[in-house]
Amino acid sequence: MPTDDTILICSWLEPDLVDRIRDAADGMAVIHEPELLRPPRYPADHFGAPRERTPEQQARWREHLARATILFDFDATHRDDLPERAPNVRWIQATSAGIGQFVKRNRYAERMPGTVFTTASGVHARPLAEFAAMCILGHARKLLHTVRAQRERRWERFAGTDLEGRTVVIVGHGAIGRETGRICRALGLRVVGVKRHPGGVDPASVHADELWGPEALPELWPRAEFLVLAAPHTDETAALLDAEALAALPRGAVVVNVGRGALIDETALVSALDSGHLGGAYLDVFAEEPLPAHSPLWTMDSVLVSPHSASTSDRENARITDLFCDNLGRWRRGEALRNVLDPERAY
Repeated sequence: MPTDDTILICSWLEPDLVDRIRDAADGMAVIHEPELLRPPRYPADHFGAPRERTPEQQARWREHLARATILFDFDATHRDDLPERAPNVRWIQATSAGIGQFVKRNRYAERMPGTVFTTASGVHARPLAEFAAMCILGHARKLLHTVRAQRERRWERFAGTDLEGRTVVIVGHGAIGRETGRICRALGLRVVGVKRHPGGVDPASVHADELWGPEALPELWPRAEFLVLAAPHTDETAALLDAEALAALPRGAVVVNVGRGALIDETALVSALDSGHLGGAYLDVFAEEPLPAHSPLWTMDSVLVSPHSASTSDRENARITDLFCDNLGRWRRGEALRNVLDPERAY
C-alpha cells in the first residue's frame, strides 16, 4: 500500500476524530496543528474566527501546504492562492456539499488540473431534512404566530391546519430531498420529487409518491402547497423560483429553501409575500450572506430567517470524518472516491 501521501487537516477538528484519521491513514503522514488553525465559533465551524499567525507560524503553515498531497477541507487562509501554495495536492475532501460555485469562482479545476475534489454530500441530509420538516409542521400549526402572540402576552385562540393529504414538492431529490421526503411521508404529506434524471427510479425507493424531471416544473408549481428547494446552484437552477414560478404556486403556498440563495429571485419573493399570495417563506440561504440589515425579509411576519445554520449539527464533524476515512481507504486501494465533484455541472 502507498504511504507516501501527506494529509493536512485544514480546519478545526476534535482530537478523537484526528486520531481516527491517523488510524485510517495507516502509515501516511498526518499533519494537524490546531494552534495554526482558525478557532471554531460553534460546533462544526469549518471557517473559524480570525486568527493572526506569527511570521514563524505562517512560514510553518506554508511549508505544510507545500508538502501536502491530501487536504482535509479547503484552507480558509489561502483561498486565492491555494493552487500555488499547495502544488502537490491531488485530492481535497471538502466539509461542505455545495462547493461547486466556490471551486468554479476560484478556477480550481483549471488551476489544479490533477486534483480531485470530493464533497460532503449526504453528511447534512438529516439536519437539513429535519429543518425543512420543522418549517412545514411549524407553518401548519402557526408557530410564528404563536411566538409573536406570546411575546405580546396576547391570548387569542386560532385554528391551524394539519398535513395529512397535503402536497410537498421537493426540488432537488438527492440525499437531502430523499430524507425530507421520508419525514414528510411520515407526517402524511404526498411527496412529489424533482430530480435531474428520474428515469428508471422507483419513487417509493427514494421516499416519494411521484418523481419527475425538471421539465415538469411548470405543471408542478400549481400543486406545491409546500415547496422545498434542496437543489445545488447551477446555471440551470439560478433564479429557478422567479416571479412567474411564484405566481404559479397556489395561493397560501409555503417556500422552504435549504439549497442555495441563488435559486430564488428575492425581489419577486418579497413581492409575493407582500401581496399575500405566498403564505410564508422559511429561508436558510440567501443571495447575499450575511443577509443585509436593510432586507425586508428580516421583519416580515411570514418569514423565518435562519443564518445558514440548518445544516449544522454537533455531530457533523464525526460524519465528515467517517466519509473522509472511507474515501481514504478507497484512495489507498486505487478505487473510485465517493462524492467526486463534476466541475462542469458544479455538483
